[in-house]
Amino acid sequence: MSVNASTYTPPASIPTLAGSQKVDYTKVQNEQMGQKEFLTLFTTQLKNQNPLDPMQNEQFVAQLAQFSQLEATTNMSTNLNTLIATLKGQQLLNGSALIGKQVAVPNGPAILKNGAPISGVISVPEGARAVNLSVYDANGVLVKSQELGRQLPGDVTVRWDGTDNAGTKMTDGSYKVVATVTGMGGTVTKVPIATPDVVKGVTMNSDGSDLVIETQSGATVNFSQVKQIKG
Repeated sequence: MSVNASTYTPPASIPTLAGSQKVDYTKVQNEQMGQKEFLTLFTTQLKNQNPLDPMQNEQFVAQLAQFSQLEATTNMSTNLNTLIATLKGQQLLNGSALIGKQVAVPNGPAILKNGAPISGVISVPEGARAVNLSVYDANGVLVKSQELGRQLPGDVTVRWDGTDNAGTKMTDGSYKVVATVTGMGGTVTKVPIATPDVVKGVTMNSDGSDLVIETQSGATVNFSQVKQIKG
């Protein structure tokens, strides 16, 4: 059957290339069109193009290039998600090695066991002229005040020997250690102190960005906040 070029009119229900080839594929991709949708649109355009005005080679190659870019982006995203999942699993596996070890937990309890001295870590700011420790029992009663004098700025290890102000050994249990520093102007400021606790479990936080350490005292702390680890 022959086609008369002067009288041919494409049916209204079939989109012509003149209308289809103006589709901005980049915009469609930005609206999260997937690989399958792109292929469907592209093949539909090829099937329904105007036979008197077929797609030019340059247009065909350009749209194939867009498809290749979309496919590469999709594959890269899939591979990246797989890599992230693998790294998270490895991080959690490595974190399990902390179970049973002692970590310094910021503002955690000081667990006195067998009267053994308790060490903690504080961050001394610039300009501090004196550091003081106060130890409270489970009822909030002050049992020990300790002056440590002037300390250099930075992380400093402090120690409570497990006795009260009279030198009597305290009973085993949970205590609260509070550290304060006195600045050059006489201003007293409370600073966090990280006290040792034993790791009972390790999990991943909700967004997968850090490990969460659970201790025997019931405290939880992000691994990035841990000041010290002991075997």
